[in-house]
Amino acid sequence: MFIATLLANPAKPVLERPIIEALRNAWGGGDADWLNPGVAAEFPLAQIPGNRWRVWEDLQAQGIDLAIQPAEGRRKRMLLADMDSTMIGQECIDELADEAGVGAYVANITARAMNGELDFEDALRERVALLKGLDARMIAKVLEERISFTAGGRELIATMKAHGGYAVLVSGGFTSFTAHVAQSLGFDEHHANTLEIADGMLCGTVAEPILGRAAKVQALETITARLGITPQDVIAVGDGANDLGMLGRAGAGVALHAKPAVAAQCELRINHGDLTALLYLQGYRADEFCAEA
Repeated sequence: MFIATLLANPAKPVLERPIIEALRNAWGGGDADWLNPGVAAEFPLAQIPGNRWRVWEDLQAQGIDLAIQPAEGRRKRMLLADMDSTMIGQECIDELADEAGVGAYVANITARAMNGELDFEDALRERVALLKGLDARMIAKVLEERISFTAGGRELIATMKAHGGYAVLVSGGFTSFTAHVAQSLGFDEHHANTLEIADGMLCGTVAEPILGRAAKVQALETITARLGITPQDVIAVGDGANDLGMLGRAGAGVALHAKPAVAAQCELRINHGDLTALLYLQGYRADEFCAEA
């Protein structure tokens, strides 16, 4: 048995009953269940339809996401989340580079690395080298003035934790940022790279080994083993090529507003919804959401 979930951006609740009913009837699905009127609804299916992705494309044009997944075990026990452009709306290294006067150049490298066009570790070393000599106080400035949390993040973490879940932030970015984001949003732990600093200035280097694609997968496997659960019990979310390993290894891997080359390799793609989409995918209703961890 499978579950088809249709989702809209909570800020633009365009999901209407005729859309759900037409698709349910065409696919021979069961009764529709509204998780949040105008925003999220689901219905059961006996099998995955052959025209799934063609329908997905049609719905995308209407501002609606479609996800189909096995019904069994979809409510997960652990969240594993990327940070940059996932839990927050920015790429921290791009914001630091802007303060250093090399923003456009670094942002181009970041975009290519996240799309899988460049080796992540080499690209990170190259970008960090351009930050050499930047006043370390710029980190606090960027955190205060440039970083914003993605909508739905607090509700996602608080709701999963209220139901016994565990939340982990794992980033190819820097601990200087993950520490703040993890504490602010209620993550149980965080893992990232360390910017090397001396005499109050960035050294232009990052501590080795670099936490990249393989390290995110290793974090998933190590933490689940420690908690006595399996990777199948994890819902992972990310947007870049370095997230593909953990998205593929987790029981549910969600590409959230992901780079096209990344989304194309994922079964669960959210392009319109916010982070609460991960709750709807697990079958949570809007009235079950918690505001704070």
